[in-house]
Parts: sequence; C-alpha cells; structure tokens
Amino acid sequence: MKLLRFGPKGSEKPGLQLEDGVRIDASAFGMDWDSDFFADPANLDRLADWIGENGGTAPRLADDVRLGSAVARPGKLICIGLNFSDHAAEAGMEIPKEPIIFFKATSAIVGPSDPVVIPRDSVKTDWEVELAFVVGRRASYVEETDALSHVAGYVLHNDYSEREFQLERGGQWVKGKSCDTFAPIGPFLATADEIADPENLGMWLKVNGETKQNGSSSKLIFGIAHLVSYLSRFMTLEPGDIVSTGTPPGVGMGFKPPQFLKAGDVVELGIDGLGSSSQTAVAWPG
Repeated sequence: MKLLRFGPKGSEKPGLQLEDGVRIDASAFGMDWDSDFFADPANLDRLADWIGENGGTAPRLADDVRLGSAVARPGKLICIGLNFSDHAAEAGMEIPKEPIIFFKATSAIVGPSDPVVIPRDSVKTDWEVELAFVVGRRASYVEETDALSHVAGYVLHNDYSEREFQLERGGQWVKGKSCDTFAPIGPFLATADEIADPENLGMWLKVNGETKQNGSSSKLIFGIAHLVSYLSRFMTLEPGDIVSTGTPPGVGMGFKPPQFLKAGDVVELGIDGLGSSSQTAVAWPG
C-alpha cells in the first residue's frame, strides 16, 4: 500500500495511492498515518480490507491537491551521516566504523512539493536525496535478524542542509539540518511489502533540470536491519519514527567549486518505488 496525506498545512487528511496511480481520500478509514496507526500491525490488515471494500468508491483527489508529509509528525527524525561509500569518498572522509547519528528537528518536516526556504544569512543551502524508513513496532535492543519486522515502510526524504551552520558554526550537525522546510517527506509511504529490496534502489536528484545525484542504495555502508538494531541499543524506536539512511554522492558541497541553492532554483528527486518530489527554493521572507 502507498499511504499519503493531503490538504492544507496543519489540516492534512489521510489518503492512499492505489495500484493504478489514482489517489483517494481515506478519511473514512478513521485513522491518520501516525504513531497510533503504526503501533498496531493489524491496522495495515484492516486498511487493506478497507481498500478492498471502499477503494472503488472513495472520493478521488484532484491532481493539484497539496500533499503533506506522508507520515504525521513523528516523535523522532533520526539521520545517518556518511552512510554511502561513494559519498564518503566524495567528502574525502574515511568509512565510518559505526553509524554516525544525528537528529533533525521534526519542525523541519513539510510536504514533498512545499517550497524550501533558504534560511536567513544562508549562503550554503545544500540538497541530499535520501531513503528513509518508518518504524512500525516499538524497537528496543532488537537483534539484527529480527530488525526488519520493525519497519513499517519506506519513504523519500530530501535532507536539506545548511553547510555553514552544520560545519562552521560549532556544535553538532543538527544546527544545519533543522531549519524550517528542510525535511520534505513523501509523496507517499510505501509499506514494506511494496519494496522487495530496499538496498537496491536507484536514487536521483536534479537541480534546474541538471542531474546532480545518480546513485543506488546498494552503496549503503550500514544496511537497514543493522541500523534498526544499532539505533535500538541507544534509544527506543517508537512507531512512526523516521530514520533517514544517508545520501549518495553529488551533493552541492562536493563540487569544485561548491554549488549551493539560491532563490528560484528547482530541486527534483526520486527513488525507485517511492515516487518523486519537487521543491522550489525561496528566500527567507524576513
């Protein structure tokens, strides 16, 4: 199943994308795609039954409807740094011996086609196409052999970063990762059964029509099962939490000279099986 959310910001409703690509209003199912929904695996079975009974008659969504984040505000948005071998080489850094973990403020989460706001005083706003997974069952001290049973599904994420804030202003990476609009999520969450091999997906990103990133999740250093198990040693992963697994090469700071976003630039990105999204960069309104 492909779960989405639609409507005005702050008033999104649950929806679905059917196998034929038609998008429908799933409000009548009675639950949003949030922590309560993901906490009970039986809800996915209930939803499948609901689609079978109501998918043909549920209200259709207009093509131009705004999509919100595919997941209602998660408790945590966890990111993994330097987790692609070819991206680490691009950055001139050694392969990490253990996953590099940082957080992104959940206030950064927006819809997949919402504008990305270049922060005040920013001159180094950058892009990163990323494969993210959504936690289903609560995970604490999970063995790697059981880890994937705790994954509800997968979603496209653009891990926008302000590199000066991140790397040159002291402190942790979160400072350059959490600006408002820096985490577009979607267009939809594909449930785990939809993605046969999440570690073999093509990933791409373009800026103003020019390809910048063209990689594959096969280059992940630490795979998804390892990340679930590893993270669960240090914190409990709760239903609905999002974990973003890293980016392939081609980020702006990797070019010589570096390339960063300016107002008016259009960023398009996608991952096999997870759809595509597009954000237009706008100047901070202040």
